[in-house]
Amino acid sequence: MADWADWSEDEYVQYLHDERRRFAWVMQRYGGLSATQAETAAVQHYPFEASDAPYRGLVFHDEAWHWAMLKIYGERYWIQHPELAETRAEYRALD
Repeated sequence: MADWADWSEDEYVQYLHDERRRFAWVMQRYGGLSATQAETAAVQHYPFEASDAPYRGLVFHDEAWHWAMLKIYGERYWIQHPELAETRAEYRALD
């Protein structure tokens, strides 16, 4: 896929939706949130940005897995929880 800055509006919206879904899944599975809480957290982390917003889509430079793990376990989660440094097969199956 093209650089996020070159995405069409439809591509951006689809990617935003997909990342929210992944983030919410991690927040439920590893963070213990309910589905509603996880969806709310995902929308807060991945707000819709207008097409002319500076740095629109910059949040996509890391996977939802990473952002959710930071939210759940904090900075350097990969040191304290090395088993979570890489995404799980279940997460990758969400694609």
